[in-house]
Amino acid sequence: MFSLRITEHCRQTAARTGWLSTPHGPIQTPAFMPVGTRGAIKGVTVRQLVETGAEIMLANTYHMALRPGEQVVEKLGGLHRFTGWDGPILTDSGGFQVFSLAELRRVDDSGATFRSPIDGSWLRLTPPRAVEIQNRLGADIIMVLDVCPPACASTREMIAAVRRTLVWAGQCQDAHRRDEQALFAIVQGGLDDDLRYNCLRRLVAMDFPGYAIGGLSVGEPPAQMHRILQWLGPALPAGKPRYLMGVGRPIDIVEAVACGIDMFDCVMPTRNGRNGYAFTSAGPVRLKNRQWMEADEPLDGACGCYTCRRFSKGYLRHLIIAGEMLGPILVSLHNLHYYQELMARIRRAIRSGCFGEWVARFRQSPEARSGPGDSKCVQE
Repeated sequence: MFSLRITEHCRQTAARTGWLSTPHGPIQTPAFMPVGTRGAIKGVTVRQLVETGAEIMLANTYHMALRPGEQVVEKLGGLHRFTGWDGPILTDSGGFQVFSLAELRRVDDSGATFRSPIDGSWLRLTPPRAVEIQNRLGADIIMVLDVCPPACASTREMIAAVRRTLVWAGQCQDAHRRDEQALFAIVQGGLDDDLRYNCLRRLVAMDFPGYAIGGLSVGEPPAQMHRILQWLGPALPAGKPRYLMGVGRPIDIVEAVACGIDMFDCVMPTRNGRNGYAFTSAGPVRLKNRQWMEADEPLDGACGCYTCRRFSKGYLRHLIIAGEMLGPILVSLHNLHYYQELMARIRRAIRSGCFGEWVARFRQSPEARSGPGDSKCVQE
């Protein structure tokens, strides 16, 4: 029901490609998961999401528990029926909100307590509770509750975060009740190699179906993230999925694939799309810039998405500047398609045996400069 089959390995790097089987269908790896925090990709219908090439989507436990509540989702048939998306779904545990909503939460050894930004009520997330919510939501892949510290955390804070992450991982394992759902562990430890290795070693001994890397792209320089991935990626169990959480700049995805990572998620395609920022094969296009006012060409002449087949940069700029909701939707659709095509190009390069050379060319391409700001954000 849930298994990973690697079909090709790169000889020059740790990159690999294959298929991840889930109860709701297979996923080609490496894979990028669009983020539907509250059960929807902003401004995008399920049909449109399928047309971008996406095979799996992500939703967030914390936000779904706040509204409408896991009991409502369960009563309405679980996340798949509730959202209309019949492909695989992954739910984050709410662990990232421990990092991103620091002003709204308190953390202790048994869990995290959040003040709802909706009505001010309190939501308590313990490891068993986070798993219970995800069991009721019904995603194919669910995550342990962890502590994601910021890059600026002290050594003492980082040690405490790893200690809690390990204890909570065991509690999540004990609380898990649905065999058809794969529970992934999350390796924490910041930029400290020893902490990362010890966390990984302890989690591997617990034998989870998959392993994620958390706590990166939280303020550290990209070079430091790449350094960690170069040894940590190949050190993750070879026969199980490897998931890098919340990292979405195209160059970071490419570098992480070269380190053996199989799965990615990020809000960047849609968040940036709503701001008129397009990812293209010729580098980033900022549609708010005046230079595109009379541009008659598509966003990307090499792209076959609906947006690029039908609309000019000039029209898209007009929609963005005028505040028309169609503009962010069309740019988001293009960006989602770009990310899926990027993953397809990566898979083709691995299968053809030329991924090492392809990466070298990508590093020198305009695409490597794409991606404003931080990969992560508080919510989508």
